[in-house]
Amino acid sequence: MKAILLAGGKGTRLRPLTIHTPKPIVPILERPFLHYQLDLLKHVPAIDEVILSLNYQPRRIEEIFGDGRDSGLSIRYVVEPAPLGTAGAVRYAGESLHESVVVFNGDVLTEIDLAAVVSLHRERKAKATIVLTPVENPAAYGLVETDKDGNIRRFLEKPKPEEITCDTINAGIYVLEPDTFDRIPKDTAWSIERSFFPSLIERHETFVAHVYRGYWIDIGTPEKYMQVHRDIMDGRFHAKPFANGGSNAWVSPQARVEDGAVVDGPCFVDEGAIVKSGARVGPYAVVGRQCHVEERAVIERSILWSGSRISQEALVSGAILGRQCHIGRNAAVGEQTVLGDKSVVTDYSRL
Repeated sequence: MKAILLAGGKGTRLRPLTIHTPKPIVPILERPFLHYQLDLLKHVPAIDEVILSLNYQPRRIEEIFGDGRDSGLSIRYVVEPAPLGTAGAVRYAGESLHESVVVFNGDVLTEIDLAAVVSLHRERKAKATIVLTPVENPAAYGLVETDKDGNIRRFLEKPKPEEITCDTINAGIYVLEPDTFDRIPKDTAWSIERSFFPSLIERHETFVAHVYRGYWIDIGTPEKYMQVHRDIMDGRFHAKPFANGGSNAWVSPQARVEDGAVVDGPCFVDEGAIVKSGARVGPYAVVGRQCHVEERAVIERSILWSGSRISQEALVSGAILGRQCHIGRNAAVGEQTVLGDKSVVTDYSRL
C-alpha cells in the first residue's frame, strides 16, 4: 500500500517564515514537521512507500529526508511541473498505482488511528473514505454531511448560519481507489474537494466517512503553528520531549544555562543554545539550536528558530522569529509578530 503526502504548497499563510523554508519542513520543536506525519504513517504496516508530491523548493525537502531510510519508510519524490491542485496532484503522483492509497494533506497534525480508517475503507468496499473532524465554528469551513450509515451526502462550502446541519469538516485525510483517478483531467489544476469528491456522490459510488474526534490541527497559520507547540508542551498532542505534558522545562544537555538565568517551564531550549545570567526563558518559549539569549533578555510565549541572538534587556513576547534573527539591546518584539530569516530589530525598537 502507498501513501501520498500533498506537500507542494507554498505556505503563503506562514510567510515570511516559508520564504526560504517549505512548509513541510518548518520546525516543530526544531524537528521538521513532515517527520510527525511520517511517524503516523508508520503505524500502518501495510504502507511500504510514501510518495511526496512536491512543487515548492523540492530539493530542500529531499535534502532532509533522502530515500527515507532514516525515517523508517521508503520515500519517493514526485515534483509537479506546475501547481495542479489537490486532485491534480493526487493523479500526477498516483498515475501508476493499482491499490488503495492513503492521501494526507501536508499541513495536518493529528493522532488518528490510520489503520482503523483503512480497515473501514476495506470493510465498506469504498471507492473513497474521508476523515471528518468536528469544529466549534463550522461556518468558517466547508461542511461535510453524512447519512445515518456514514455515507457522504454533500459538501457545503462556507455555509450560512441557517444552512449548518452538522459540525464535521474535511480533515484532509483520505483513502482512495486509483481506478477513480481517470475522472481527474491530466495535467490540469483540479480540486479534490470541489470537483473530485462531488463526482463520487453524483455517480452514487460508495463514499464513506470516518469521524475522528481526537487531536487534529492545521498548522498553516502563525496562530496555529504557535498553538501546536503549546499543545505539545501541555500534553494535548503527544510528542517528545513532552510526551506526558507537565510544567517542566526541557533543556538539552548540550545547551548552556548560566547561573542566575531563569528557565520557567514548560519551555524548550535546544542544543547549542546559551542563556546568559539574568536572562529569563518563560513558559511556552522555544529557543532553537545555537540561539543566544543575553543578559536580562526575556523570551516568553515565543518561538525562536535556530541561530538567533537576543541582546541584553531585549524582550520577545508572543512572537515567532525565523533563523539567524538579531534583536538589539532593549528592543521589544511583541504579540503576533512574525519575522523572517535574518531579520534585524535595532536597539530600542518596538514591534
